[in-house]
Amino acid sequence: MKIEVIKADITTIAVDAVVNAANSSLLGGGGVDGAIHRKGGSSILEECIKIRERQGGCSTGEAVITTAGNLPAKHVIHTVGPIWNGGNNNEDLLLSNCYTNSLRLAIDNSCKTVAFPNISTGVYHFPKNKAAQIAVDTIQHFKQQELLDKVIFVCFDDENYELYKKLLIK
Repeated sequence: MKIEVIKADITTIAVDAVVNAANSSLLGGGGVDGAIHRKGGSSILEECIKIRERQGGCSTGEAVITTAGNLPAKHVIHTVGPIWNGGNNNEDLLLSNCYTNSLRLAIDNSCKTVAFPNISTGVYHFPKNKAAQIAVDTIQHFKQQELLDKVIFVCFDDENYELYKKLLIK
């Protein structure tokens, strides 16, 4: 499995699955979540509503999958990152679970290429350097790597881009 980092808008990436840093309601929000829902169109929200009716939303660290609507990807994997609360509420494990559960769901849906945003580093205030280390470590130690062709970390800002670049060019 190849791991890349790019600076871009995740809604423009043509992969099998883009990961959405969603909230537990699955109804859209700000940041990456809002951008994916806006550009992807109503079909994403419609599927999210069906998931909510079936299971009542998505818990922190878990993931669900929908169509990608108008996005160049085939699927959107929605995962709920932890809100940073000082690091004393299993935030590290929950963030790692976001990446692991998203990759498992990608494999279960025959996805070979997956693009991740910087989960929880926006309004959820997870420290960017800590989040980047968890993301890279989790992807590099994922046990079913051979079932994936490529994982792309898609950074929207320079700070995250530089953090991921340093971690991946060791």
